[in-house]
Amino acid sequence: MPYNCRQEGDDNSIRSESVTSHTYLCRVNYLQVENLSKIYDTKLLFDQITFHINRGQKTALVARNGAGKSTLLKVIMGTEIADSGTVVINKEIRTGFLEQEPKLIAGQSIMENVFSGNTPVLQAIGAYEQCLEAMEEDHSPAHAARLEEAHAQMDALEAWDYEQKIRLILSKLDIHHLDQPVETLSGGQAKRVALAKMLIQEPDLLILDEPTNHLDVAMIEWLEEYIGTRDMTMLVVTHDRYFLDSVCNQIIELEDGKLFNYSGNFSDFLEKKAHREAVEAAELDKARNLYRRELEWVRRMPKARTTKSKSRLDAFDTLSEKASGKGPEEQLKLEVKMNRIGGKILEMVKVRKAFGSLVITDGFTYTFKKGERVGIVGKNGVGKSTFLNMIMGMEQADSGKIQAGETIIFGYFSQEPLRVADDKRVIDVVKDIAEFIPMADGSKLSASQLLTRFLFAPETQYTFVSKLSGGEKRRLQLMTILIRNPNFLILDEPTNDLDILTLSILEQFLLDYTGCLMIVSHDRYFMDKLVDHLFVFEGDGLISDFTGNYTEYRQAADKQNKEDKKKVTAPKPKQAAEAVKKKRSFKENREMEMLEKDIAALEQEKQNIEQQLSSPTGDHQAIGALSERLMSVSNELDEKSMRWLELAELE
Repeated sequence: MPYNCRQEGDDNSIRSESVTSHTYLCRVNYLQVENLSKIYDTKLLFDQITFHINRGQKTALVARNGAGKSTLLKVIMGTEIADSGTVVINKEIRTGFLEQEPKLIAGQSIMENVFSGNTPVLQAIGAYEQCLEAMEEDHSPAHAARLEEAHAQMDALEAWDYEQKIRLILSKLDIHHLDQPVETLSGGQAKRVALAKMLIQEPDLLILDEPTNHLDVAMIEWLEEYIGTRDMTMLVVTHDRYFLDSVCNQIIELEDGKLFNYSGNFSDFLEKKAHREAVEAAELDKARNLYRRELEWVRRMPKARTTKSKSRLDAFDTLSEKASGKGPEEQLKLEVKMNRIGGKILEMVKVRKAFGSLVITDGFTYTFKKGERVGIVGKNGVGKSTFLNMIMGMEQADSGKIQAGETIIFGYFSQEPLRVADDKRVIDVVKDIAEFIPMADGSKLSASQLLTRFLFAPETQYTFVSKLSGGEKRRLQLMTILIRNPNFLILDEPTNDLDILTLSILEQFLLDYTGCLMIVSHDRYFMDKLVDHLFVFEGDGLISDFTGNYTEYRQAADKQNKEDKKKVTAPKPKQAAEAVKKKRSFKENREMEMLEKDIAALEQEKQNIEQQLSSPTGDHQAIGALSERLMSVSNELDEKSMRWLELAELE
């Protein structure tokens, strides 16, 4: 694909850069970013940053919310323009970009979007699919000829096995009903379709912005293995720390407009970052001590300047700039007060809820205790959010009882975004709740002071909420919940859009939190750290209670699966021989589908002819023609039925 490059002083023009003059670079280097700078409104996002990605590198970009991660990815892809610097993507490679909110091709189905790539194999599969659809409506010789050509092209490109891989990716990401228009998809479904489309097209360089959002844990684990075990080159923004640990081999951190590069995975990054910050803090402290001594000398120095004193003054100016550097970053502080909690917490008795044939709970009963820390896991669509909404009274159960104690104050951090007017300022959102907020130590903070503790700088507090990044909005939403001092926190996918630093501080707050806690999350690291037991949504209304965290649950489930396989009796030699059947290829599956349609049409035609022959009109010529056609239809029906049976024998 083409790549974009913008250089300083080129009047905002976009020009192409070729790296073919550097043969080695073309062969190894996929992405080169040089001296890139960007200011958004009045905020400096990045300043003269430089990095590169070579083939095989799996690089993660980490930063605070609002630091410019998504903007940097868009600048790399050319959908936003930098103020200065260059971006060069190797012309010999194909690049795929997954945005946080991807845009699918409107007016098309899922299948048309998935097969919209420009590779010969995808075009061949797409053409074959279209021919099959056309044949379903019209069995004309022209359509049959086109189907034959598409069939031959599939053979020539050996595309049948590739289609099986496509089906695997779609099934793993829970994408079905491929004829569904993309306009009818939810945000999460659209994200999964866009991810599937990119994986199917197999670009040389993957650029992924929060790929694990809207995936359940099983999907994330599959994606982790899929990317981790393949020779892929990747630049990813994600807060999933297990994903970063197991997949990435390079971390680049964007902080205060500067870029820091670390080799290794996320664990290596944490260790090296801590070392860097310790060294920088020591150097800053040393510079400030030296600055104080030099300042005394400057004040006492006589007005007559020698060459030596002039040199020392110049060095003092450099030292002054260094000593005024920024110290350790200000950290988010979660210290709100919790209301007293009584003896009765929450009771759920024989609760049933269903939407048609989809059963969410079927007679669920549970009595919550003080300090309960519950994780909720299950596939997408089994009703986890509905379960939480029933507890909150936002969804009514079909039957049963849900009753909370009189002292219980719920804090519900839902997936729904913070709903405030676009012209609302950040500080006014907090003031609408309270001018002064009681803290855990008995003190009170003003709305502005509390916002500062939540890392909203004074200038940010008076900006409109609509100007905040996605992560900043989620942080503000979390703040509006916590300042109400809840004693029962319900968190539905709380890690979405929160940066890693905020997540680690939120985790520490929740570890110290003495109230009840219920979490739905696909973040395995978050769940492992915070929950004592799990409600496992098995489907069909079945909810089991597992003692332990998510990793312990998966280990137990894997062990059970292995034991179940061992219990299966080994087949006898004859049975084993029969069991080794040839699997149907995609081509044979399609043939079988076409046969079923043809057989149904032939049976209908046969029935019509037999009805006409049962009431003769006296026209012997017409009767003869019908008889001949009946014989032809019967023979064709027998042939197709036999072929269908042969295919049905295959697995």
